[in-house]
Amino acid sequence: MTAPRIDRAGLADFLRTRRSALQPEDVGLPRGQRRRTTGLRREEVAALCHMSTDYYSRLEREKGPHPSEQMVASIAQGLHLTVAERDHVFRLAGLAPPARGPGSDHVGPGMLRIFDRLGDTPAEIVTELGETLRQTPLGAALVGDNTAYDGAMRSIGYRWFAQPGARDLHPAEDHEFYSRMYASGLRGVATQRGPGSRAAAYADLLLEESEEFREVWERHEVGIQPRELKRYVHPEVGLLELHCQVLHDPEQSHALLVYTAVPGSESHEKLALIRVLAGVSGS
Repeated sequence: MTAPRIDRAGLADFLRTRRSALQPEDVGLPRGQRRRTTGLRREEVAALCHMSTDYYSRLEREKGPHPSEQMVASIAQGLHLTVAERDHVFRLAGLAPPARGPGSDHVGPGMLRIFDRLGDTPAEIVTELGETLRQTPLGAALVGDNTAYDGAMRSIGYRWFAQPGARDLHPAEDHEFYSRMYASGLRGVATQRGPGSRAAAYADLLLEESEEFREVWERHEVGIQPRELKRYVHPEVGLLELHCQVLHDPEQSHALLVYTAVPGSESHEKLALIRVLAGVSGS
């Protein structure tokens, strides 16, 4: 079988152009002093793309191995490409672009620019199925690293019913509401996306695995919305009450969730303590 044909010169030129167009503040990096580079340095882009500087540098020099789909997706995300630019870089690499819209893990650059400025705030970017695509350090310190899961476990709603201990994050008296909310949300997405969707597959799995899910699913509840005020039980500081503000990207069906505490409240003080315990620098 013939390997996909890569346009090495076109790919290298596109990567160099996009790198030079980005400034450190565009991607949440400090500018620092005595900076002479126009745009980002290669090592900065490589870190954003989760690859070695040598690997990325060879691509810009029209060398190296044929990049995989995962590598190209990481480059597209690290360079904050639009969906159209992402598709272009895939084609330059000799690969078919991933699907657009619902089901895509590619976060739009506008949402990423906002997210990159929330380093000292609990925040995350999630799909319509509650799969965490990006999470700030303080967000991970609050609820754990939700980006580390694979398969169906990526979905917080799936974990709620399938993973022991998943609901320990919330007070016991809130559990019934969350069960109804997650089942309702999954039903809505599965109905909208159809029988072959990831949402439908998650529902089928939970119908087999969880008696509680089957009982809640049979109620056919839809439209149960998350509460703005969320209560969390942190293992070190105890109960926190946080307000959740949501920014939607309708094109990609992603949502940016930002959690804040009322200034001067006990929860505000506890959130500050979590920041110290986790070693997260403040703004």
